[in-house]
Amino acid sequence: MLRVTFLGTGGSLPTPERNPSAVMVNREGELMLFDCGEGTQQQMMRAKTGMKALSSIFISHFHADHMLGIPGLIQTMSFHGRTEPLKIYGPHWVHEFARILSALGYYKLRFEIDAIDLSPGDVIKRDDYSIMAIKTEHSIPSLGYALVENERSGKFDRQKAIELGVPPGPLFSKLHRGESVEVDGKVIHSKDVVGKARPGRKIVYTGDTRPCKAILEASRDADLLIHDSTLANEQQEWAIESMHSTAQEAATLAKEANVLKLVLTHISSRYSDDPSQLLKEAKEVFDKVVVADDLMELDIPYRDKM
Repeated sequence: MLRVTFLGTGGSLPTPERNPSAVMVNREGELMLFDCGEGTQQQMMRAKTGMKALSSIFISHFHADHMLGIPGLIQTMSFHGRTEPLKIYGPHWVHEFARILSALGYYKLRFEIDAIDLSPGDVIKRDDYSIMAIKTEHSIPSLGYALVENERSGKFDRQKAIELGVPPGPLFSKLHRGESVEVDGKVIHSKDVVGKARPGRKIVYTGDTRPCKAILEASRDADLLIHDSTLANEQQEWAIESMHSTAQEAATLAKEANVLKLVLTHISSRYSDDPSQLLKEAKEVFDKVVVADDLMELDIPYRDKM
């Protein structure tokens, strides 16, 4: 499973239709939260994402609409008996932020908060995937994130293995793992029965940013790009001044990066109840695009090849 749930899709201000920024990724049961705007824990309840399996929060930057939901969320998890440490990643100031969280309110947390300061280019390696911090261009220090799965083994040709004399069973597994096996004095190599390695999946989350080279490079051939799309073309000058992106700029970058799907988010309150203008302008340059709605879910399938 690789499921993305959009818990908050609004811009700087909450509206009746949209909470501030928060995106939940469920990867094989592990929950990762990218930004955590006001009201995120209630959105998690509405979406039934759960909280217990939340391993990490990745903060793009320390504007209030991207992190005000964290204090309430951690208090709720503590009240529910969480004891496992929670990792909070972010740009400069994340350690100070974690210290404030631990001291906030007359209620001692039952679990530790591990704050990890990231710089552009840093990579968090996990068992079969990694998360890379990406340089973005906003009005304060900020990061985007790319979740990148490791390559998968190629497809195993069961029939060919049998034809080569390999009996079904443990030897099949060895071959699929890349090992060679010997059958009746004959060596069978993995490459004889296993196809080329297949790509893992890639999701890129930009946070707030102008379109920039680092996001473009990180997004190449991504399965999903979640990009700041705060404004329409009519507000181009304000997008530049406030260091956000227009929907069409996001679409232009997605097209150049050859992404499979673009999701527009961080929608200004100007378009909160009717984002059709943003979608129309984006589709003028890139067709594989949708505007995120609160509680929208996307399942990201595997690809056999790039």
